[in-house]
Order: sequence, then C-alpha cells, then structure tokens
Amino acid sequence: MSNLHNKVIFITGASGGIGKATALMLLESGAKVFDFSRTNQLAEEVSHQNLMSFKGDVTSEDDVVAGFAACMQAFGTVDALLNNAGLGLVTNDLSNTELETFEQMFDVNVKGVFLCNREALKIMKPKVAGHILTVISMGGQRTNPTAPVYCASKFGARGLSSGLADQALKLGIKVTDINPGPVDSNYWGDRQVPREKFLKAEDVARVITFVLDQPEYMLIREINFDNMKFLA
Repeated sequence: MSNLHNKVIFITGASGGIGKATALMLLESGAKVFDFSRTNQLAEEVSHQNLMSFKGDVTSEDDVVAGFAACMQAFGTVDALLNNAGLGLVTNDLSNTELETFEQMFDVNVKGVFLCNREALKIMKPKVAGHILTVISMGGQRTNPTAPVYCASKFGARGLSSGLADQALKLGIKVTDINPGPVDSNYWGDRQVPREKFLKAEDVARVITFVLDQPEYMLIREINFDNMKFLA
C-alpha cells in the first residue's frame, strides 16, 4: 500500500498546471487533497470524495488562515503542504519594470509561501510530524536575463525554505524544495519559447508524488530536474 493512503495534502494553486496534475495523481494514490486556489476549477472538473476545494488567495493572511481551518474541519489534520501557487511576469527590461509587477511576484512567491508555511507549522509542530514542499524551480538557483524579478522572488523562496529546513529538523518536520526546469504551462502565455523541450506538468507531479510517498524517516532535501533536450 502507498505511504500516501489517507494522508492529507494541502495544495496551493491546484486549479491547473502542476498543482492540478499533482492533485489528480495524489488522489489516485489514496491521499486526501485540499485544494486552496483562487478558483474552484478543480472541484468543478473532478468529483472525488477525498477532494475538497477552498477559494482563497495565498497573499491574503485572512484567506490562508481560513483555508487551513477549513482543511482541519474537513479532514482533521494536515500531513503535508505543497506550496505550488506561483506567479511569473515578464520583466525583460528592469528599467521599465513597474513596482506593482515586483510586488505582485514577491507577494505570491515569497509572502504566500511564508503565510502557508506558518499555518502549516501550527498544525504540524504538536504532532512532531509533517512535510512542507515548495515548488521553487531552477529559477531559484540560476538567473535568467528575461526574468530577473521572478528569479529574485524564487531565490527568496529558496532562502525561506532553507531557513525553515534548519528549524524543522528538530521538530520532526521534513522540508523539500522541488526545482524543475522550464515547464510547458500557461506561465509562458503567447511567448515564442521551445515548449517541445520543456517538462510537462505530469513530469513534475510524478516527482512530487515520489517525494511524498517516501517513508517518514526518509528526507529528500532538494530535487533538481530538467528536460534533457532543453539542456542539450
């Protein structure tokens, strides 16, 4: 039997892309999924007794607090948090980048992760158990001239996760960074990019599911992966 059977996984941004693919894979593995997204799209498309959706914004403290309370009421606990919600806006020319663009990306990619981590820890610390995963991307390890602000926000998320990992070990809580290379998703919009060389959302979902399915004593601190065609 999968180690995921009956585990409660709180996922941000599961209405599409990586979040949706992961939610569906986890449900197939016997997990219970709480989808915290700005829309109820996943619940509208999928009917499953182990799926609950909550409409909320990761940048809103009130929404995040309410979301975790709703998960506790529905499932009684949170075994793992997957920080998947992210925002990437084009900032090719930093000299023409609006402050609002900068703030939007840091609000979602850093502040949102902080708020969700904080609420998850309140549930996990008394249990002396839990797992917090954050989809950071390789953009948190290598810069990109077409996305300096996005990379900066991902470097921030990585720093937050790394600092938490140092604290969490003493609490019996695992922390894992998920770092995929470019993924074929709505992130790219109508930009002319080589999507055929990118990872698929399902590829990332398989990696996340693999990490979550490991025994409680097994810690995978960080996992980096890319499409070989993109690197060639």
